[in-house]
Amino acid sequence: MRNGNQTYANHRRMHPLFHYVFSLLALVLLVMSIIELVESLQSGNGLIPSFLFLLISIIVIIVFVLLRSYPLKAQDRAIRAEENLRHYVLTQKLLDSRLTIGQIAALRFASDEEFPALCKKAAAEQWSPDAIKKSIKSWRGDGYRI
Repeated sequence: MRNGNQTYANHRRMHPLFHYVFSLLALVLLVMSIIELVESLQSGNGLIPSFLFLLISIIVIIVFVLLRSYPLKAQDRAIRAEENLRHYVLTQKLLDSRLTIGQIAALRFASDEEFPALCKKAAAEQWSPDAIKKSIKSWRGDGYRI
């Protein structure tokens, strides 16, 4: 799938350990810590350990979110630079400043032949990233972004 056979139907990538295991464990930890705190409040015993358990679960959730958001921001910057360079090579102009990072990330799947025209249409008509991806005729795979 990552060797050029990527399409709209199969382009989304999930990292099972992060997206399924870690997210599920973090959610279970949060729910269990809330249950433990409620039980401690009702019984009047062990409030400090229960509160610490909840605090640790909140910290784990924050780390979970940050672990995903920081690399995505770095990837978005790289994609913007790569696609700006590609657009410049193909048209001798930089990308339209009206294009959002979401649109640019979607446009990276377009072949060189359709890329400049899709950039113009996406900027002028403010297409959503999903609409951009669905309009691509000749898909160019990207196996690096998760």
